[in-house]
Amino acid sequence: MILARRLLNMMIMLLAVAIPAVAQSDMILSQHWAVPTLYNPSRVGETDFLRIRGAARLQWIGVDNAPKSFVAAADIPWVFGSHRVGAGVNVLQESIGLFRTLLVNAQAAYQLKFLKGTLSLGLQAGYYNSRFRGSDVYIPDDDDYHQPDDPSIPKQDLSGNAVDLGLGISYSTNIFHVGIAAQHLSSPKIRLERQGSESSESQRFETELPRTLYLSSGGNIALKNTLFVLQPDILLASDFSDFSAALSLRTTYNNFLSFGVGYRWNDAVSLMVGANFRNFFLGYAFDYPTSDISKVSSGSHEIVAGYSLKLDLAGKNKHKHRSIRIM
Repeated sequence: MILARRLLNMMIMLLAVAIPAVAQSDMILSQHWAVPTLYNPSRVGETDFLRIRGAARLQWIGVDNAPKSFVAAADIPWVFGSHRVGAGVNVLQESIGLFRTLLVNAQAAYQLKFLKGTLSLGLQAGYYNSRFRGSDVYIPDDDDYHQPDDPSIPKQDLSGNAVDLGLGISYSTNIFHVGIAAQHLSSPKIRLERQGSESSESQRFETELPRTLYLSSGGNIALKNTLFVLQPDILLASDFSDFSAALSLRTTYNNFLSFGVGYRWNDAVSLMVGANFRNFFLGYAFDYPTSDISKVSSGSHEIVAGYSLKLDLAGKNKHKHRSIRIM
């Protein structure tokens, strides 16, 4: 426990270097605990289940071209001899204004028994695509800030690709977990290009995917003599310029129904409800904005659904453990 506390303190100190501002480029789910591999590759294969998750987030309902995000994730444990590993894949598609992005990555993790829990090391490699719908740009004639012929504003559709890398480490026991991950390690630059013709010039613009650090932690607190379990979770993120955080506290009854509240840093308060039934999981979160966006938006909606298939690893896994995740 002393070593685990030292690991936690070290992770907090590392992240504290990157907390000077209050925004974040990556999408963060209010129910981030339901799709842990999206933020840390070391979380793949942490259960004895083939775990499949899908999520949709519609942000700031009532605002034109507001962010929309769709996630698909799957992970599975695997045993090679006396070694346990995990493998997984994530697909994330987002639209924000005239931008469309797609991230597809493959993940792998190596697990080993450590003290009374499991230490997991993970890495991922993926493909990132960004598109800009320049053909939909509209500048009113009475706009005092932009001119219709401004060369810095693309008027054609542009697209660019990049390779994306990440790694993570996590430690879990039956009662808590903690992890840290670095996403977009190489801070890839995406060149959005359109080839010119005899009547038009080539256009080239560049955007960068900022290196991002994630710290996550959570636990299960069984209430004595009851069927209720309290589940606090926190996810902190920083790209060394901006900062974001999502906190939640849920209570689960008999591993069936769950209710909770959450808070997104300088963004929104959340209400959550979820249910497990025969290995199926369904969760819903409603976010009410606490910023000025509440003047034009009624809030954000988020749905997570998934299925877990039990795998028989008996007799193969010398480091078998139970995940603290109850979903």
